Amino acid sequence: MALSDLLLALGGTPEGARLERMRRSPHFQDGAFRNPVPTRKTLPGTMAETVRRQLGGPEQRVPPAPLPVASGAKEALAVLPASGFRATWLGHSTALIEMDGHRVLVDPVWAERASPSQAVGPRRFHPPPLPLGAVPPLDVVLITHDHYDHLDMAAVRALVHNKAHARARFVVPLGVGAHLERWGVAPSRIAELDWEESVDVGALTLTATPARHFSGRSVRDGDRTLWASWVIDGPTRRVFHSGDSGPWEGFADIGARHGPFALTMVKIGAYGPTWPDIHLDPEQAVAAHQALRGALLLPIHWGTFNLAFHAWDEPAERVLAAAESAGVALVMPRPGEPVEPDAPPPVEPWWRGVRKR
Repeated sequence: MALSDLLLALGGTPEGARLERMRRSPHFQDGAFRNPVPTRKTLPGTMAETVRRQLGGPEQRVPPAPLPVASGAKEALAVLPASGFRATWLGHSTALIEMDGHRVLVDPVWAERASPSQAVGPRRFHPPPLPLGAVPPLDVVLITHDHYDHLDMAAVRALVHNKAHARARFVVPLGVGAHLERWGVAPSRIAELDWEESVDVGALTLTATPARHFSGRSVRDGDRTLWASWVIDGPTRRVFHSGDSGPWEGFADIGARHGPFALTMVKIGAYGPTWPDIHLDPEQAVAAHQALRGALLLPIHWGTFNLAFHAWDEPAERVLAAAESAGVALVMPRPGEPVEPDAPPPVEPWWRGVRKR
C-alpha cells in the first residue's frame, strides 16, 4: 500500500461550516464528542493485562478453517424480496436491509483487514459473501461510526464510482462526512445527523440515535466525529441497527421513542473485561433487544475479525443460550444468507461444523 493511500485512509478533518455545526451539538464539548453517560474506554490499571492477553491468551480467537458463507447471495439479492422485507448479514457489522421497496447498506466493509493498511491488522475469517460490484442498486449507504471495521475507504470509493448506486445517499453521524468528501463523495449526497435528527430518503426515515462508544481513525482524532445507532423507519416496518455500543439504559428510551421494531441487529462480539462500557456482550445484547421492543434479533459484529479476547465462536454460543433463556426470537444466518424476518428460518448452529474441521 502506497504511503499516499495510507494517509488517505485516515480520512478528512472537519472544518468550516461542518465544524461549526459540530460545535453547536449538545454532545460536543472541549473539542470532542461525549457519550450520553460517563464512559471508560478501558479500566484503570488494565494495560498490562491487555498486553498479556494480546500476546498469548488461551482462547482460540481465530477459527481453524475459513468460515462458510452462503452460496447464491448474488442471485438471491438481484431482485427485491417478494415479502417486501429482507435482511442480509454480510459479516461483522455490514448488512443489506431491503424494506418497502428500498435498499439500505449499513457499514460497508469489504476490506481484507480492519486497518488503514491491508498489510497488517485483523484479517477476515471469511471472504465477503457478495462481490462489492454485485451489490444491487442502493438508496442509502448508512454509517454508524468511523472505525476501520465499520468504515472502509476502498468500499466507499467503489460504491461512489458505481453508476448502479448513483442515487444513493450517504447518511452518517456528525463529522463523518469529512472522511467521505476526502474520498470523493459529493457533499450533495451526504446527510450528517446529530442524535435524534432524521432525514427522509424516499419512503424511509432514517434517525440517528445515541450509542455508548467512541470514534477515531488515528491517534490524533479521537472522538472528533460522532458515533450512532440507527432507526430505519418505513411505511410498514421499523428496523434498528446498533452499530457499536456498550450497555446503558438508553436502549429503553430508544424503544419507547421509536419502537417497536420488526428487526433489531445488535452487536454481540468484541467484548472483554478490560473495556466493559463500550461493547455489549451477548447477554447484554439480548437485554438491549428486549428494551428496544424488538420482535426478531439478528446478532451482528462477530465471526469476521479477531478484535477481542474471547474465542471466535463464543459470542454465537452465548447469544443462543441467552435468547433461549429469555424467550427471544433469534436468527443466526451464515454471512450472505438472506433472511425474511416475516418468516424467519430456524436457527442452525452452522459455526459448530467449523470446529470439527
